[in-house]
This record gives sequence, C-alpha cells and structure tokens, in this order.
Amino acid sequence: MSPATQTSGGQEPPMAAGVALARMRRQVRIGRWGVWVALACGPLALAAAALRSPAAPAEAAPAPSSSTMRTPPAADPSGYAELYLAAWLRSTAGDENSAQARLAQALAPSVALPRPEGAQPVLERAVAVRSAQREGGQWSVTVAAQYADFSVRYFAVPVVAGADGGSFAVTGAPGQVAGPTTAKAPEPAYGVSLPAKGVLTATVAEFLRAYLTGLGQVDRYLAPGVQLAALSGTSYTDLQVEQASAIEESAAAESVPADGTKARVQVQIKAQDKTGAWPLAYELTLTARAGRWEVSAFATATGTGGGGHA
Repeated sequence: MSPATQTSGGQEPPMAAGVALARMRRQVRIGRWGVWVALACGPLALAAAALRSPAAPAEAAPAPSSSTMRTPPAADPSGYAELYLAAWLRSTAGDENSAQARLAQALAPSVALPRPEGAQPVLERAVAVRSAQREGGQWSVTVAAQYADFSVRYFAVPVVAGADGGSFAVTGAPGQVAGPTTAKAPEPAYGVSLPAKGVLTATVAEFLRAYLTGLGQVDRYLAPGVQLAALSGTSYTDLQVEQASAIEESAAAESVPADGTKARVQVQIKAQDKTGAWPLAYELTLTARAGRWEVSAFATATGTGGGGHA
C-alpha cells in the first residue's frame, strides 16, 4: 500500500470512507425500490390479467322444465253441464229449430237430440249435484233433473275442459245414473244440553228475537268489536227456542262464569211469520264479560252466512 493511501494506525483515508458510505446508501435505496416493486407486482398482475381475459359470462338461469310449467286448473264445469242437460231434455229430434234444440246442438254438435213419444213430464230445473275431474281435462258431472210431477232423475254429463282452462265442450250423450246416496251425519259436537230457562239460553233467545224480528237493539247483545249485518226483508214476528246445546260444560252453569269464558252453542228455533212456522238453526259463540254473556261470533248451523266475527 502506498503512502498516499495509508494513514497512521492502519485506518482508511477519509475519501475511501465516503465512497463506502455512498455505496451503502445506494444499496439501501435499491433495496427499498425492490420492496416497492415487489408490493406493486400483485395489483399490476391482477390488472393485467383482467385486461387480457374476457369477463366470464354469467351463468344463465335454467329454463323452466315441463314439470314446473303447469296449466292452471280448469273451472268446475258444473254450470255448463246444467245448461246443456236442461236444453237437451227440453229438445226433440222432430223440432231442431226450437230455441232449446239449437242451444243443445251448439253446446254439443255431435250429440243426437232425444225423440220423446207421448206425454212427458215437464222439466222444472237441472241442478249439478256432483262433479269429478279425470285425466286429460275430462270431467263427469252428475246433474239432477227435477220435474213438475216432483220426480227426479240423475244424468252423468261428460265434459272436457279446454287448454285455456275456461272453455268446455260436451263430449257425449248424457247417461242416466243413480243419484248420490245420503251420507251418515257425524256425531254432534254439541253434547251439553242447556236448560230451557238458563241464563245463556235466555240471552240467545233475546238476541235472535231482536235480530230476526227487527224489534229491539241487536248491538246490546254483541261483544265489543263484533259487527253484524242486518237482515233484509225479514217478516218474523216471534220465535221460540226448541233446543239449545253447547260444547263446554260451563255453558250450562246457572250463573255467568269468569270474564273471558267462551261457550260454543247450537240452537234450534221455530220462527213465526204470517205464513206459518219455520224451523231454523244457528251456531253462536258467546263470551262472558262483566257478569253477562255476549255474542262474539254468529253463523248458521252450517257455518256459513248470516254472521259476524270480532
């Protein structure tokens, strides 16, 4: 080593130390740039991939299968069968230009008209009593033909429903069949007999008397919030309770039970008007409140019509 480059004590000269320091700073800067480049590679790579690759198409919704595309159910063709049978029974093959014959032929062009001989009972009306739906839009409608001599015959009318669910066609001649049998009535749910002079029976009688005759205030017997449409054209003058029964044992108590106690009641009455007596039946629900029974629901004994609910 020359004297120009060597100092006392074996140390490097100041110029050499400065060069080394500059080299170290340059290495630090390069290292920092390397870190930033490494961090930037990820987003840049993703952006480049997005530019190169087209967006994947959204998965198309599966087309509805035939099992999910269902035709709406057709309306019951009972009325159509009634109309046809009445026209058919009132027609005759010897008078195809009559109004009834033209109607029957319009509803079923391929079905022959009847050819009655001699005196025939006069048809009063035709009423559908049963309808059964079959495969392929086919229906069989049983229609009762009621005559002026009080006789009744039953006919099965074959009907097909159109694809639109609202059109029908008679596909064949009616066939006389046996009428529906009478079903066995279920055991009555109202098994608790109510005393004729009990407080609940008296409330029911007073309510029905005010409601059916129009004499008295019906609202005073109704529970709060219950609304009941008034009868129109009523001509009853009085009524008598023939039988009253309930489901709950508490309904037969001599006194009114605690507030909120409910009693479901069926009552059979004999209503009187100027033409005679009419047996009528109703179902009511009464609720105890403030020491009295109040009507909280009211309907006919069949559960339809004539009533209101809270």
